[in-house]
Amino acid sequence: MSVAEAAGTSEVPEPGRRNRSSSPRQIPVVGVVTEDEDAQGAFKTMDLNRVIKLLEETDKDDLEEEQLKSVKKLVQCYQNGLPLRDLAQIFKILNLCAEKIENQPHFIESAFNILKLCGLPFLKKKVSDEITYAEDTANSIALLGELMKIPNSELRIQICKCIVDFYHAEPLKKHITGYQQASSSYKIKMAEVGGLAKKMVQSLALLENQLVEKLWVLKALQHLSTSEVNCTLMMKAQAASGICAHLNDPDPSGQLLFRSSEILWNLLEKSSKEEIIQQLSNLECLLTLKEVFKNLFMRGFSHYDRQLRNDILVITTIIAQNPGAPMIECGFTRDLILFATFNEVKSQNPLVKGLKLSNSYEDFELKKLLFNIIVILCKDLPTIQLLIDGKVILALLTYVKKPEKHKTIEWSAAQYEELQLHAIATLSSVAPLLTEEYMLCQGNARVLAFLQWCESEDSFFSHGNSYHGTGGRGNKFAQMRYSLRLLRAMVYLEDETINNDLCEKGTIQQLIGVFKNIIKSHDKEEAIVLEIQSDILLILSGLCEHHIPRKEIFGTEGVDIILHVMKTDPMKFQSGLGYNVLLFSTLDSIWCCILGCYPLEDYFLEKEGIFLLLDLLALNQKKFCNLVLGIMVEFCDNPKTTAHVNTWRGKKDQTAASLLIKLWRKEEKELGVKRDKHGMIIDTKKPLFTSFQEEQKIMPLPANCPTIAIMDVAENIRAKIYAVLGKLDFENLPGLSAEDFVTLCIIHRYLDFKIGEIWNEIYEEIKLEKLRPVTTDKKILEAITTASENIGKMVASLQSEMIESQAHQDVQNEQKVYAKIQATHKQRELASKSWENFLARTSNAKTLKVPSGRVVTVESTPARLLGGPLADTDIALKKLPIRGGALQRVRAAKTVNEPKKIAPT
Repeated sequence: MSVAEAAGTSEVPEPGRRNRSSSPRQIPVVGVVTEDEDAQGAFKTMDLNRVIKLLEETDKDDLEEEQLKSVKKLVQCYQNGLPLRDLAQIFKILNLCAEKIENQPHFIESAFNILKLCGLPFLKKKVSDEITYAEDTANSIALLGELMKIPNSELRIQICKCIVDFYHAEPLKKHITGYQQASSSYKIKMAEVGGLAKKMVQSLALLENQLVEKLWVLKALQHLSTSEVNCTLMMKAQAASGICAHLNDPDPSGQLLFRSSEILWNLLEKSSKEEIIQQLSNLECLLTLKEVFKNLFMRGFSHYDRQLRNDILVITTIIAQNPGAPMIECGFTRDLILFATFNEVKSQNPLVKGLKLSNSYEDFELKKLLFNIIVILCKDLPTIQLLIDGKVILALLTYVKKPEKHKTIEWSAAQYEELQLHAIATLSSVAPLLTEEYMLCQGNARVLAFLQWCESEDSFFSHGNSYHGTGGRGNKFAQMRYSLRLLRAMVYLEDETINNDLCEKGTIQQLIGVFKNIIKSHDKEEAIVLEIQSDILLILSGLCEHHIPRKEIFGTEGVDIILHVMKTDPMKFQSGLGYNVLLFSTLDSIWCCILGCYPLEDYFLEKEGIFLLLDLLALNQKKFCNLVLGIMVEFCDNPKTTAHVNTWRGKKDQTAASLLIKLWRKEEKELGVKRDKHGMIIDTKKPLFTSFQEEQKIMPLPANCPTIAIMDVAENIRAKIYAVLGKLDFENLPGLSAEDFVTLCIIHRYLDFKIGEIWNEIYEEIKLEKLRPVTTDKKILEAITTASENIGKMVASLQSEMIESQAHQDVQNEQKVYAKIQATHKQRELASKSWENFLARTSNAKTLKVPSGRVVTVESTPARLLGGPLADTDIALKKLPIRGGALQRVRAAKTVNEPKKIAPT
């Protein structure tokens, strides 16, 4: 932060104010206040440069008294505050006085009195003064740190008091005409800019055996460390290690430990945490922290001591996160393990002999902090032997039981519940590292018995107040959740001793029962219930994988719970409550608990499990597709699967084959595979190449390293789609469009294309390594490359024929539709014409006139045509038959001989 920026954050400069450096410097003046002026609060001018010049003179022997008087006069004139414009001169006078102290001790009082003035408010005449004089102010305040080098206790203490006063600004005691007080944060900001904190840290080295002065410096640093800028400066001065190393120095008042720990806290929070940890991760600091903690643990009985003890433990926990911290070497790890377990496991160690914890809040927090640091310490493998020696597993397992009145420590019900959950959570991290101790302590039996209690209907009111107890108020969900986490951690070790022990104790049946019961509580604490269900399925997967007898134990009851989850409303997958995790766990359990066991596969098929898998695939969610297709590939080895897959229908009567081909097209579009608008192959040499493969250059690799072409098989779903369609028989796939058949040509030849791609990589690597194959090998390589390209051309040709055939078929279909439309229009025209003729013969007078010539006699219209004498004419007309567009001739009509025409005269 620049000086101007720091000053600018406090107040805005006066508009139009010229920069201080652009105008000539005027001689600063200070007021000598008369009685009348004192009432009005005014300064009388005084030449400060004269005082400076007087102090700089050294050639006269009788100047000391005059110099002291001039300084005293200056001090009297600034009793109400220091103007910013005079600050540089005043501090220069202070510095001159300080330089004379060594040879002229009388100047100590003068320097002391000027330092007292520094605690007074700074005054500004204009709003812009804070910016104009910012650099002078910062340099002046920085001088305070330099003055700490003067070996005088009073001056050092007064300097610290001035700094503390920066943070406790008081209003002006008396208003001074023409001046106003600078902003309350101005001194603090200028201290940051001047780097005062760094110099104060450096002054600690001068105060090794001077407790009072050291306490005052620590007090000043405590205030300074509330700023991020100052903490960064202190960090660069190695404040953390310097302060921590002296935590255990003798101090009857206890202030040293309190203020030092507060400074360390601020440094960890407001500067680079990693750098501070590094500074504290040395043997000297950790030995000091160890002794301080032991003293407070064993002899601290007051509320204040217990709080301080816990603060030291938190700082230690943060340091322990650094693998390079010598926690074991200094013996701190062993002591912490002892303190964490002495209540649960009896110890003869004198450190804990006769020691007891109360149920006070501080001791309760201590217990949780000790559990927490064990989790961090166990990440360092050399700690494992210390955990074994300290019987940590046995101590933690004492909490894995039905809650009952504790005999050793009278924790409240809520406290014991929280400690119980914390202990089980700690076991999840520690027990996988100490499997032998876990089995010796009957860990599986204890956890399963505790899980059975969690499932029981025993009256138990959970408080659920803690982090670990979230969602467990009034139920046992929290206990069940952490017990299952512990079991999951142990099962995932794939240790057959542990897994066999679990299966022999009926874990598979017990977990299936728990799952069924938990379904009934689905509406309560939904997120936690989903996590419990997910963990149960993951544990079952870990136990049943690669073990057919265990899959048989899993049985149809296990398949039913899987089917239940798969019928979940797809909309819930977007809820964020954990349905996605549950679905992944379910798919994993299909793979591990069902596949490979033919009776369970058949039962899954009978219950329309394949339909549910295809429904899930039709959701078109990429995160599920890979896993679902992998399961489909394995299921297709069962001969009964094909019929189920071909029977399935999705939205708009979509078939499974059409769905898979659609997924292929989408995958290729995302991979950037080159295809034309019809989905045809563009590059017959590289028909499967993705955009990533195009960007990557072929590089020679060791034989055991997969190439890009090989990695492509595992990194997308095309290979799985090929495998599924291949097992369904490419030739008899229902419900495909012409576009689907075009894509199917590529899928059908996927393996040929991929083999050609790999041979091409081999050929290119040989060229890059500048190897020349023998003639026979070269011909074979060229033949393989040519054959691969020919297959691409053949597929492209077949695709063209399909597209042309489809286009021809579309034209024929279009012509048929047009012919049908024309016939319809013609029929409508004939019907319209017939109707018009009929109307003309019944209602047009001119048409009804009979011309001379043949006479036609018409009998009365039969009643069957008119429907009676009162029948509606329109209805009657609607019943008239129309054939060929004309009315029928009535049979009753008779023709009379036409009379001869008379020739005109």
